[in-house]
Amino acid sequence: FCLLLGISLAALLGNGLIISAIACDHHLHTPMFFFLLNLALSDLGSICTTVPKIMHNSLWDTRNMSYAGCAAQLFFFVLFIGSELCLLTIMCYDRYVSICKPL
Repeated sequence: FCLLLGISLAALLGNGLIISAIACDHHLHTPMFFFLLNLALSDLGSICTTVPKIMHNSLWDTRNMSYAGCAAQLFFFVLFIGSELCLLTIMCYDRYVSICKPL
């Protein structure tokens, strides 16, 4: 439980710092940082989807989960991971265009 708590708090703190830095600084309102902000939000969502239930099961030594809870957790996890993959693909293509085909 403590290991999961430490890892999840570190991830939450890192993503929270990225989100707050980009949201507060006016100079970081560029397309690259827009994608980075959305990537941090998506990562935050995928962490908050699975880790609390894992920590609950670890703390109380259970493995019970309702069908609706499992379906909702799977739906949101796939949604957030899919959005992360799409954002990473868009960011890679943006880098490719800026390096290989400059204006």
